[in-house]
Amino acid sequence: MKAVVTVIGRDKKGIIAAASSECAKWGANIVDISQTVMSEYFAMIMLVELGELESDFRTFKENLENAGGALGVDIRVMHEDIFNSMHRI
Repeated sequence: MKAVVTVIGRDKKGIIAAASSECAKWGANIVDISQTVMSEYFAMIMLVELGELESDFRTFKENLENAGGALGVDIRVMHEDIFNSMHRI
């Protein structure tokens, strides 16, 4: 199973390090990543593999989103099932 993680906020040092460290802490593996800085704003999308997740998905999602809040950026985590269900419509 996979999830899409988005990170958006004002650019500052350590955003990628914090997001990737939090993923690693919970056993999620980043399989693809794209990031850009537009003026003073940072935007990143990661595709993460959840096969070795060391918690349930909800706990992983809540902790990653809380880590974003502590860093001052907005982190959202969406399970791949959301996208798969959209495809069926």
